[in-house]
Parts: sequence; C-alpha cells; structure tokens
Amino acid sequence: MAATLGKVAGFVAGVWISLLLGNLFPQTGAVVVGGHREPLPDDSRDNITIFTRILDRLLDGYDNRLRPGLGESITEVRTNIYVTSFGPVSDTDMEYTIDVFFRQSWRDERLKFDGPMEVLPLNNLLASKIWTPDTFFHNGKKSVAHNMTTPNKLLRLVDNGTLLYTMRLTIHAECPMHLEDFPMDAHACPLKFGSYAYTNNEVIYLWSQGDEKSVSVAEGGSRLNQYDLLGHVIGKETISSSTGEYVVMTTYFHLKRKIGYFVIQTYLPCIMTVILSQVSFWLNRESVPARTVFGVTTVLTMTTLSISARNSLPKVAYATAMDWFMAVCYAFVFSALIEFATVNYFTKRSWAWDGKKEGQEIREPFQSNIARIKDMRRESATLSKKANNSFNIVGTTYAINVGKDQGVTTISKSATTTPPVKHHHHHHHLPKMDDPYMEARKSYNRVSKVDKISRIIFPVLFFIFNLVYWATYVNSKPVMMTSNNQN
Repeated sequence: MAATLGKVAGFVAGVWISLLLGNLFPQTGAVVVGGHREPLPDDSRDNITIFTRILDRLLDGYDNRLRPGLGESITEVRTNIYVTSFGPVSDTDMEYTIDVFFRQSWRDERLKFDGPMEVLPLNNLLASKIWTPDTFFHNGKKSVAHNMTTPNKLLRLVDNGTLLYTMRLTIHAECPMHLEDFPMDAHACPLKFGSYAYTNNEVIYLWSQGDEKSVSVAEGGSRLNQYDLLGHVIGKETISSSTGEYVVMTTYFHLKRKIGYFVIQTYLPCIMTVILSQVSFWLNRESVPARTVFGVTTVLTMTTLSISARNSLPKVAYATAMDWFMAVCYAFVFSALIEFATVNYFTKRSWAWDGKKEGQEIREPFQSNIARIKDMRRESATLSKKANNSFNIVGTTYAINVGKDQGVTTISKSATTTPPVKHHHHHHHLPKMDDPYMEARKSYNRVSKVDKISRIIFPVLFFIFNLVYWATYVNSKPVMMTSNNQN
C-alpha cells in the first residue's frame, strides 16, 4: 500500500512540474486556444522583420558625422546627371534654369549586410540617419529640391555597402556670356558641383559612366526659344583656396542663339529705314517739307530702334555686333539728312542770287536795250483815228464806245479788221527776245549734282556694308568661352 501511494504521489508531482515548465517555456510556433495548440508565424521567414532587424543592427552605433573610411582611405563619390528640361535662359541676368535628376553613389563599409535581397530600396527618411556627401553647386544662384507630394529622393542600399542617392533638383545657375557677336553669338553655360567641406584628400568625385554618358539630356527636354542646344562637354577641375584643394565636376552646355527674332524685330526695320532715308534723294530739291520729314523721321526711328534693342541685353560696356550694325545704319540716315541740308542750303542761296543780287546784275546791262525795245513797239503801233471813233493798231481795228456814263470809255475789238495803213516810213519786223532774267531763274529747277551722286553712292556703300557684315558674322565659327583651368 505504501508503495502504491508513493508512485501516485510521484506521478502527480511529475505532472505538476511538467505543467509548470510548460507555462514558463511555451512551445515555439504554437498557442493554446480552447485547449488546442495552433501554429504561430515564423518571424525568421518575414522579410520586413528581417530587414528591420538588419537596419536596426546597422544603425546601432552608426555615427553619420563621420565619412566612410575616415583615416584609412579616400571616399569616392560617383555621379551622373539626367537633364529632364533645359531652359529658359535669361540674357539680362546671365543665368539659365535646369531641371535634373542628380545621382550620387558611394560605398560605406559600415552598411554591409547579409539578407535575402541584394538591393534594399529605402525611404528618404533614412538619408538623414546615414552619412551623405555635402555636394553643392558652385555657380548655382538658387536650387530647389522638390517636396511634392513627398521629398523626391531615392535611396538604395546594396549588400556590399554601396548606396545610390538620387534627388530631383531645379537649379538656377550662372552663365557668363560674352556678347561681342550678339545676336550671332554662342555660349557655354557651365554646371559645376563638388564637396563643400572635404578636400581632395578626403572625398573625390568621379563620373560614373565615363565622360560621354554621365550627363544625358531627355529627348525634347529643351525649353529654349532663342537658343539651340548643340551639345555638352563634361570634365573635372581642381580649385585651390585657403582651406585646401577641392575637386569640381563640370558640365558645359553649348548654346547657339537663333537669329530669326532679331532679323524680324531689328535688322529688317533698320534696313528699311535706311532705304526710306535714301528715297529723299529722288525728290525735288525744292520740296523742303517732304525731305525734312524723311530725314527727321528716319533719324528718330533709328534712335527708337537702338533703344528698344538694348532693353533685352545686360548693360555691357562694349559694343555688340548689333550695335555696330545699328551705328552704321544711323550714320547712313544721319548722312542723308546732312546731304539734304547741304543741297537745301545752296538751293536757297541760288534763289537769292536769281531774285535779288544777280538778277540786278543781269538786268543792268540790258536795261537800256529793254527800254529801247519798248519805245520801238510803241512807235510801231500807229493809231489812226477814223470817223467811227475807231483806232487801227498794227492792222487791228478797235472802236471807242462811249456809254451813258460819260466818265467810262471802253475800247472794243471790231469784228472786221482793216488792212494796215501804210506809213511813210518802213518798219522792220523785230524778233522776240528772251528775258535773260527769266533764263537765270530757270536754273532754280535743275537737279542738284549732290543728289545725283548720292543716288548712286549711298545705295552702293550700304549694299557693300551689308555684304561684308553678314559674310563676317554668319559664316564665322562660334567660339565657346569656357574655363581655362579645365583638366
């Protein structure tokens, strides 16, 4: 009996110990529900949980204030740029706008991991917890990182510790312009970036896809109205400052200005204004009001055109190609006005001589002859009074009519003519003599020799000028002004 009780007590004690151990250490992967065990999900097989644990482990003790390889090696940052849109370009501010996907890649040994995926796409929030390059744009006036609807950033982590960091930026960058050949000019607008604080002994930049493919422009990405995007050239420079030497990555975008707008708005109006000023050479030199209007109007028109053409340009201290063209056109127009003033001056003097001074000199030698001719004509008009109160004047009969009013006497030509009365003395027929004063006045209407010469000289010189001007600037090869210290 005692032995049986001992066995029962031992069995109960074993069961009790088993239950106690089961509560303290429950079976993995099962839960008791209604007296039945159900399997639980295995956390080791959940990717989210796996990478959460991986990231927590990687960031545990990670110091984002220190660059990778500090004190051991130089950090290499590989970059490339994809241009989504280029333009517009502002001539007055000498700047351009560019929208890019800016990509950077570097390796951080502290972020190596071993997991079921080789590439781990991450949220942009992680970028603030790890080290990233302090890249800035040297010639950027204003840069905007797009944040709608969320920050436009991409971060990927490869299992070997390589990171890819991409962001979308809109950059307003400086573009130094040399406008000597405006509007047949070409420019090389740079985009320069590099590290702000790390010298070339700590961080260096490299093009990830070589010098040809590291910068690409989207098809149809040009937003330029006055320029043609000819291409781009990429390179690398090293600049020195008081804090050390820094690596600067450069990209030069080559632009060629379209001349069509300026031909329509400036060149054609200038040419037509010069031609209009030369029309005055074909007007009569006595047409003072008409020629004055031509001259003054064309001068004022050229002044207005020159002012309006300058409004679209920065206030540079040198003359552009358009300035030279407009200056020559202005000289032609002003010369036409001076030519008219010269012709009109001598025309006025000729009129004064004909009417006053020289007229008197011409009349004086012939004054006695003219009086003698008049006396001879009076003598040749013999008046014979007839019975019917008529007079015969050189073969024509005139009757004297006496009206009721005795104070008014009229002479009327008779319907019939009487033969001329023969006189005792014989009269010779006197030829008609032209007045030398009238002959002198006829010189007033002659075309000026200055006008005759100007009709040929002015158009020929203007044509030669246009030929030389357009042949010089249109056929010249555009010169791209870039930095001199490009490596």
